[in-house]
Amino acid sequence: MTPRRSWTVLLTALLMLVGLTVTAAHGRPPARPTAPEPPAAQQTLTWTAGDDITKYTTAPTTAVAGRTTIVFENSTATGNTMGMPHTLTFDVSDPRYNNDVQLNIMANPGDAQGGKYTTEVTLTPGTYRYHCTIPGHEQMQGVLVVTAGGGPDTTPPETSATVDGVRNDAGAYVGGATVTVAASDTGSGVATVEYAVGGGAFQPYTAPVLFREPGTYQVRYRATDKAGNTAAEKSAGFTVVAPPGDTTPPRTSATTEGQRNSDGEYLGRATVTVTAADDGSGVATIEYSLDGGPFLAYTAPVVVDRTGRHTVAHRATDRAGNTSEAVRVSFTVAPGGGVPAPSCPEWDERRTVVVGTVDTGVPNRVTRNRCTVNELIEDEKDWSSRALFLKHVRTVTAELLADGVLDERESRAVNAAADASGIGTPGHHTGYRDLFDGTKASFDRWRQVGGGAFGLTADGAMTSSSTVPGMGMLWFPRRTYDDFSLRLRFRDDAPGTGNANGGVFVRFPSVDDHPEEPRPEWVAIKYGHEIQILDRPDGDLYKTGSVYGFDRVGLGGAGVTPKGTWNDYEIRVVGQHYSVFRNGVLINEFDNTGGQQFFPPRADDPGTDGRRYAAGYLGLQVHGTADVISYRDVRIKEL
Repeated sequence: MTPRRSWTVLLTALLMLVGLTVTAAHGRPPARPTAPEPPAAQQTLTWTAGDDITKYTTAPTTAVAGRTTIVFENSTATGNTMGMPHTLTFDVSDPRYNNDVQLNIMANPGDAQGGKYTTEVTLTPGTYRYHCTIPGHEQMQGVLVVTAGGGPDTTPPETSATVDGVRNDAGAYVGGATVTVAASDTGSGVATVEYAVGGGAFQPYTAPVLFREPGTYQVRYRATDKAGNTAAEKSAGFTVVAPPGDTTPPRTSATTEGQRNSDGEYLGRATVTVTAADDGSGVATIEYSLDGGPFLAYTAPVVVDRTGRHTVAHRATDRAGNTSEAVRVSFTVAPGGGVPAPSCPEWDERRTVVVGTVDTGVPNRVTRNRCTVNELIEDEKDWSSRALFLKHVRTVTAELLADGVLDERESRAVNAAADASGIGTPGHHTGYRDLFDGTKASFDRWRQVGGGAFGLTADGAMTSSSTVPGMGMLWFPRRTYDDFSLRLRFRDDAPGTGNANGGVFVRFPSVDDHPEEPRPEWVAIKYGHEIQILDRPDGDLYKTGSVYGFDRVGLGGAGVTPKGTWNDYEIRVVGQHYSVFRNGVLINEFDNTGGQQFFPPRADDPGTDGRRYAAGYLGLQVHGTADVISYRDVRIKEL
């Protein structure tokens, strides 16, 4: 087979794998008999490629809107001496660029067209990004700026600025002023907006700028369009003065409303309304924090519909810059009340948005559909394509940006984290797979051994029995796992004031017909590791996060939450290294080296020497009728 023929065969298979459609891109599609003839093309744009995999040999930079003939040639005539294939692909996944042209042409000198293809498209004003999708050719990319017609765009954007705030009789702004810059461009469109204070350097303008410190200001601003035209610099001048004698912060209060049960718990959800008053300069901003998270701008009543104990803190700042001490209101949301749980693709209530293993630092806010940002990102899904994952993240962040959940900086941070996460690339494409998703079908895949029992509940959890006595285990007998990240949610449902004793068993051998231990549940206890769940302040010294019998976590390090709260629990096992996370926080690490003895001593326990399996099964412990515990959303990712 010739090298040129080899390239053709290999690339055809590769493009089928990554989802590129070759046939539709090869030249002009056949016209349908009933379709009207399209208008004649107004211009011809030509791209060429050769042996270089870092850039196109030639490429246009500007065009006018309208019907356009696209020519892509990658042939011996354009310098391709190796039979190297290239594509000309218009990016339709990045919201920063036009996405109305579906163009994907693959060409190489050895194909049926000799590497030259022609098609027609309709371009609209704005900027298109084009690139080569062949692996290793990623540097072949560029942008095409399209204007509305009548020649190249030589007109800069129009700009304006407004200054808002409370003014005194002299025209000065009392307590602060907000500068808002606007820009528009009817040609290629606005690319960037910048501002500078006084003689300082220009910086990107992404949101209105607040000036609180007393003083006289001169704010300069300008904008540049996508054709590179920069508007003449303009400025807005103003003075900010401090309110006379105001040193007293505002007062805040909050009311909590909703349907309540006999214990005073809110059924299904609670709505918190915050108000503020200030007798001096007046209220400037109100903020709130949910469950210890970052303070966010309060613009509407806060709806809390996740079961468990919650705390809402609130504070306000007046126009003189005085900020009140945070006041807190706490309450419990119980299941019920007729409010359906949010239909979120995942469950993730960590405080910041984490994409894969990349922590963005962006607050993991609850969105209007009652899912958190993390849950909408879906980084646990099995993404087989990096492009699909990045497109999904861009779509989500664009919607959240438009809805005011994220700002420009936060949106960029989340997209950058998605890009850096590697999700969807070879070796990173496998996400978490459900072992229990709340359905009966998934529950029936587990098997109970020993005493006790688990039952499937109406809210999609499996809860241990309060009537079937004995200690036992619900285990997943379908297969073993070697290196993995196991994630699940647990809730302490022990009756009265007690706390449930439970745990997760990992890396144990099959419990059936074990040669040294006839009791199936004790196979996991003696030959696997139990990752403890226990928030009881007294009793057993091993608290949540402990590797039972070997590595103790005290109550102070267990990340204890109020009883009845759902907790996210992650157990990572790589080689013989164990890591335990509770609600996104690392609470324990353990190296399963040989020679360690179980403590307190147990006569027939083999120590770590009997627990150093490279792979094993998974199980959930039931300790007794007084230790009622619930599990849900059990999922695993192989590492």
